[in-house]
Amino acid sequence: MRVMTSLPKRNLNHVTPAAQAAEAAGFDSIATMENSNDPFLPLAIAAMETDRVELMTGIAISFNRSPMVAANMSHDLHLASGGRFKLGLGSQVKGHNVRRFSVPWTPPAPRMREYVEALRAIWRCWEVGEELNYEGEHYQFTLMPPYFVPDKTDLPMVPVTIAAVGPAMLRVAGSTCDGVQLHPFCTRKYMEEVVLKRLTEGRAKGGVPRENFEVFGGGFIATGPDEETVQKIFEYVRYRVAFYGSTRLYWPVFEQHDLIDLGEKLNAMVRKGEWDKIGAEVSDEVVHLFAAVGTHDKIAAAIEKRFGGVSDMVSAIAAPDAEPGLTPDLIQDLQRIETPFQGFRTDY
Repeated sequence: MRVMTSLPKRNLNHVTPAAQAAEAAGFDSIATMENSNDPFLPLAIAAMETDRVELMTGIAISFNRSPMVAANMSHDLHLASGGRFKLGLGSQVKGHNVRRFSVPWTPPAPRMREYVEALRAIWRCWEVGEELNYEGEHYQFTLMPPYFVPDKTDLPMVPVTIAAVGPAMLRVAGSTCDGVQLHPFCTRKYMEEVVLKRLTEGRAKGGVPRENFEVFGGGFIATGPDEETVQKIFEYVRYRVAFYGSTRLYWPVFEQHDLIDLGEKLNAMVRKGEWDKIGAEVSDEVVHLFAAVGTHDKIAAAIEKRFGGVSDMVSAIAAPDAEPGLTPDLIQDLQRIETPFQGFRTDY
């Protein structure tokens, strides 16, 4: 199993020491997120200051950028890092696309499929000289004068993974992408009964074999050197379960466990503005459905039970104010957990 951690996002001056420390600790991947800051700029710094660790966006929002823009930034990061970059994309919800980014909204799954197809058409044009002639419903790319073609990387194609929650986007991930980034509001049962089935349906339509397809995440991890730290993160997870569970979009997960009544209660509470009370409605038993829990000496076994055989990479990110402090020995323990994923197949 591979282990990911994140880079600081508020100030680019903090990236170099954090990236170097993550690599020295033995993390497989370091990721950036797109919320209040750009996800690509920190990775440019990390590419120059590290030698081994994978660099990934986890995720970059897709539809606010043309595939040509994303292709260009990905090309440059891939080249600078010697082939260590992985592009993670997410559609975001309608409100953010329309009202925050002023981007027209269309059904996201078919548009994401075209987005990934267009990226690969652009990269094939640049790397192997294929004529750029991608024409879809949402994206058309048919012009690439030689002056605008960047230098060849002589590297495998950039792997592309997407964030997916619903069945349609999961099928797009399975049929079109190199991997999927699962939402932490996810249980083992939902992963087995829904996620894997939809991914398999997608791969049946031409996707890569399971051993070349990476499944990332799908739950929370609450760990630390002592019980006090674990409990602090456990309470954070409790509130996150309540927060996400108050939204109907996530109720298919609750449905797998006959928890729709809980979802309806949480929804009614947030409509009344009772945000500070929703966490108390989520029992310890429910939190354990969503998280692997334990101190550092127990967490590897808990992660294997919760994620083993399903997820290929997990995140070390916990509560914002907690200090999980994963040690090199613990990271190595997690890396010994066997997973189906063997590596990306990224030929052109």
